[in-house]
Amino acid sequence: MSKPLAIGIAGLGTVGAGVANLLRSNAGLIASRAGRPIVVTAVSSRDRNKDRGVPLAGLRWYEDAVALAADPGVNVVVEAIGGSEGPARALVEAALAAGKPVVTANKALLAIHGRALAALAEQKGVTLAFEAAVAGGIPAIKALREGFSGNQIRRVAGILNGTCNYILTEMRIRGLQFAEVLREAQKLGYAEADPAFDIDGIDAAHKLAILAALAFNRPVAFDEVHVEGIREISAVDIAMAEALGFRIKLLGIAEHGEGGVSARVHPCMVPLSAPIARVDGVFNAVVAEGDAVGRVMLEGRGAGGGPTASAVVADLIDIARDRHSPVWGAEQSALSHAPALPMQRHRGAYYLRLMVLDRPGVIADVTAVLRDAAISLESMLQRGRAPGEAVPVVLTTHECEEAAMQAAMSRLAALDCVLEKPALIRIEAL
Repeated sequence: MSKPLAIGIAGLGTVGAGVANLLRSNAGLIASRAGRPIVVTAVSSRDRNKDRGVPLAGLRWYEDAVALAADPGVNVVVEAIGGSEGPARALVEAALAAGKPVVTANKALLAIHGRALAALAEQKGVTLAFEAAVAGGIPAIKALREGFSGNQIRRVAGILNGTCNYILTEMRIRGLQFAEVLREAQKLGYAEADPAFDIDGIDAAHKLAILAALAFNRPVAFDEVHVEGIREISAVDIAMAEALGFRIKLLGIAEHGEGGVSARVHPCMVPLSAPIARVDGVFNAVVAEGDAVGRVMLEGRGAGGGPTASAVVADLIDIARDRHSPVWGAEQSALSHAPALPMQRHRGAYYLRLMVLDRPGVIADVTAVLRDAAISLESMLQRGRAPGEAVPVVLTTHECEEAAMQAAMSRLAALDCVLEKPALIRIEAL
């Protein structure tokens, strides 16, 4: 068997320790599939005394992560630090500049700096691998970049954040409000103490930017992704969605049409008949639509030490076997420069919920606003009567343009019979 592939791991949290454990526990199987042993020879972390559940004796230890890139005994650097700046970025840049392959699970780094990092990797002729950066153990990267490489991909979408999917699932099953479920998710470790990165859609947007770049062979462009989170989803909306035959999910959706590429993250109502509507809890799912393959959905655990380590080790095996793919599926010179489409150009159907005073003429006022915006109604649902008090009125529309809907929303919010900000959720037929 060939000489072992020597790995340096920077960051020994859930991901880094998970990789070290998997390489140790499945060493024989991994060696047979890689054609040679893959062994950890060096690590970097700030605390040498913390018990990480994996033996670290005999490994070279660096407090400065960037030093791993200069270690002559390290063939491949695994970056498991996280974050788009600081030591993670410095390490990846240093390793690529030194001509060493890099494996990372860092979606923020790739979404924000992936264009420059891909150019550096191509210049140096080395691999930048990131299967673990999107959807944990689901092989979404390889599916898009290699498995579907003969297809024109029209759309890629998915449930890309387990925290949000868990919250929306628990709200539906238990009839609880958002804030209650968020507190429980934090106690269970599914949500961070500061959950903004997840619940405001940023994490999902990082992942969508990566998927869109791969699907459309286009430089990664996080700043072109429209982002909304789930803070404003209420128990009323969850219940109304079920009554209308829908389920609410936070989705990332990227599409390539005649006018260009659109990428958006926001809550969606999906039909109960759609397979993605039944992906619950902390699970993720990725849906791709190609001209030859049709629609394919991949589902699984999107985070955690085991699933993420599985994806990292798959990349290490590719490197050990000298299997190499361009970062975004094609060389830099061959990438598409299709323009980005703004969210205002989006066309689709919508769910609207208004809390209005129950008095004569209210419905006429509401429908007049929609009529003036050339928005056609699909259905209307009003539950209960409380003369002179607030009642919910739910409307669904036929397809219209986002710009028209946003203008109508502003006018609806200004009506004296509307007592709070209207709720708006886009309807998607995935």
